[in-house]
Amino acid sequence: MPDPVFLATAVEIVLRAGAIQLERRESGFRVAKKGEIDLVTEVDLECERMCREVIAERFPEHDVLAEELGVGSSSRPPARWRWVFDPLDGTTNYAHGLPIFCASLGFEIDGRAEVGAIYDPTPHELFTAERGHGAYVNGRPLAVSATSRLIDALLVTGFPYDVHQRTGDLVALFGAFLGSARAVRRLGSAALDLCYVAAGRFDGFWEQHLKPWDVAAGALIVTEAGGRITGMDGSPFDAAAAHLVASNGHVHEDMLTVIREFRDGRAPNRTAD
Repeated sequence: MPDPVFLATAVEIVLRAGAIQLERRESGFRVAKKGEIDLVTEVDLECERMCREVIAERFPEHDVLAEELGVGSSSRPPARWRWVFDPLDGTTNYAHGLPIFCASLGFEIDGRAEVGAIYDPTPHELFTAERGHGAYVNGRPLAVSATSRLIDALLVTGFPYDVHQRTGDLVALFGAFLGSARAVRRLGSAALDLCYVAAGRFDGFWEQHLKPWDVAAGALIVTEAGGRITGMDGSPFDAAAAHLVASNGHVHEDMLTVIREFRDGRAPNRTAD
């Protein structure tokens, strides 16, 4: 079991980030573009700098990988310990005043996530997990849903910032799931999508073209809540692989079947009916 100080630090950082997000939402902030539709705000940068300062002060030998400043400027070899931070997951929502955003922080040892913390400041929900010790929201245990048929499942997905170049395939796969599940949603925060699978609010989630900071904490929270995560091809989950399927476990194989049959050019079958 990792030292409890790591979870305490992760919780402190995401709570501080959430406080910054709420305060700056009231006081105002500047927005810039990283791409045609890819936004970055002053708040992203302020939260990330705060995280880096805390880790540098407490764990100077640790690495930080975060969305806005990458791996930082350290010239030493990679460390065994790495913090993977998304300072504001749901930046587009935040910039438009939509209250679906969070801060997400995972802690890895030798490339394996050991601690995860995600804070959604609008409803004041703190999601946490330690490997082998379960997942929690505001101290209450999390558990995935018991939904066993895909036609009864509520699913969620997301689209990458280069969606304009990939619209056809992304929308077509979305349509394949729409024809196989009860409903499909799109919230705009992969970290919260994963938390909601862990909480049983969604039964499954798929997305491609992800980054490690999108999923490092949330993937651990899902698995510790009893869920399952793989690549979209069914391969073992890898945060660096940029694609995943996360589910309650019961509908997982059917979700993989929809993806496989879509890629094979066949209409998906409702195998769980």
